[in-house]
Amino acid sequence: FTLSEKKKVMQQLLNGLYYVHVNKILHRDIKPSNILITNDGKLKIADFGLARSISARPPQTPKYTNRVVTLWYRPPELLLGETDYSSAIDMWGVGCIMAELWTRKAILPGKTEVNQLALITSLCGGLNESSMPGLSRLPVYQNAKLDQISRRMLKEKLRYYGIKDPLSLDVLDKLLTLDPAKRLNANDALEHSLFWSDPMPSDLGHALSRLTVSYNEYSNQQRRRLAASARNMQQRRPLQVLRQPPNVDTSYHERVY
Repeated sequence: FTLSEKKKVMQQLLNGLYYVHVNKILHRDIKPSNILITNDGKLKIADFGLARSISARPPQTPKYTNRVVTLWYRPPELLLGETDYSSAIDMWGVGCIMAELWTRKAILPGKTEVNQLALITSLCGGLNESSMPGLSRLPVYQNAKLDQISRRMLKEKLRYYGIKDPLSLDVLDKLLTLDPAKRLNANDALEHSLFWSDPMPSDLGHALSRLTVSYNEYSNQQRRRLAASARNMQQRRPLQVLRQPPNVDTSYHERVY
């Protein structure tokens, strides 16, 4: 995708989430595999299996489960045990997707919840009452050894990974904010200068019309091809070199392209 096409993807995602949120719905599982794009360039938000209505809650019981959102896209407040949360949890996922779309890699690929928190603090700064007011009342805070002093390095690290556009960095900085009360909502993100400056968001139909298979089908083909290649290599190699070296990640990860 070009920058203008990436802008169009994000603009459509934000428009969709604005509609979801204005109708008092939390999606609660925003991640790349739940964002679908047709071959004529129309973006669809999928899988509302974890979605919940905001307005359906009695006013005295503001409790949701915090066991939602796929780990890599889960915001810090959920990792810390928050049960009274808002649409800001979806906006954190939007920030992760945007960073992944710009860099072509997942920026917070945690293996466990503890590791996920460590990755978040290394990128977004230490977790303390200044960066995230109300932190000390959250259940996990009492027992977790949290990084409270790291400097926020989000813009520096994203520049290192190739994001040079200052407006893109500004949107990411405001989406990946530790304090959910300060995180951009969908409407404010749509009003950001990123979407109103050159190159303007452009139609995706031309780029996607050249694709003959869905990304899911393409991913499955790649997975099968890699598995077949690995089997062929094992058949050709002597037994003593078949052992995997330590700490080699052989898992398959989806990516945004």
